[in-house]
Amino acid sequence: MITRYVYGRGTWIDLEHPTEQEVREIAREFSIGERFEMELLSPTPTPLAASEGDTSFLVIHFPTHGASDGETLDQEIDIAIGDAFIITAHYEVVDPLHHLQKLLETQKLIAPKTVLETGILLEIIFAHLYVAVRNHTDHVATHLTHIEHEMFNGLERTTVRAISNVSREFLHIEAALANQEGALDRFLRTLALRRPSDTALADRSERIRAERAQVMRLVMTYRAVATELRETNASLLEARQNEIMRALTTITVLVLPLELIAVIFGMHAPGAPFMQNPNAFLIIITIMLVLSGSMMILFARRHWLF
Repeated sequence: MITRYVYGRGTWIDLEHPTEQEVREIAREFSIGERFEMELLSPTPTPLAASEGDTSFLVIHFPTHGASDGETLDQEIDIAIGDAFIITAHYEVVDPLHHLQKLLETQKLIAPKTVLETGILLEIIFAHLYVAVRNHTDHVATHLTHIEHEMFNGLERTTVRAISNVSREFLHIEAALANQEGALDRFLRTLALRRPSDTALADRSERIRAERAQVMRLVMTYRAVATELRETNASLLEARQNEIMRALTTITVLVLPLELIAVIFGMHAPGAPFMQNPNAFLIIITIMLVLSGSMMILFARRHWLF
């Protein structure tokens, strides 16, 4: 599907699920080389920046939330830019580009004579893409806040997997942004070399770099928070386990002497005490209660029970 927006000195062509015929049609119209035409036809697994004639080309991947919890997917966007056009191609619906199209359609109705050059269009496109990444990051961070509340409310056992899922999402987002850096920098430097006198383009390029760097710092900060929460959760689990082990040990220490007394007085060996005493059972029970009571008082004073 081809969507076209014309703004006097700049034209934006968006190709969504492009067919071979659509790509060849756009390539002929804007004199795009065969190499870039082939890149537009098929997905490219790694970032790429290249230049040919008056056209600069960029393949970049942006992280987006997957269908399941903790899943992050990469969406490829191919960008070809010339003096008076920008072409974006993607093989699935990219929400920030779809949202931008709706905004431009509304703006076209309000101010139909708006003039935008390619540098402005490029900055607007990247701004929407990085805002989407920031929103995704903030959404994951909100989930991290809920996990923190649950963790300190005694649910540290159930939050182990949730923290791992959040950490995995932050890791994937950070990896995607890190992979962008080299190709994006080469792409922007190529544009600057083609237009050395265009100071406005240089400023826009710096703002695009700053957007990526800002989102990168945000993701790294939240990832550090997730790492600290994981360590805190592990400490809470260890403390809870220690409390359980202390309680079990205390019960064992209380029960062992009682079992020993029961075994001793349960022996029917000649000369065993209280064998002929009709109150033997009550005497033995009294001894057990006194012993267990004394031990519990001792443990309580030493704070082994509470």
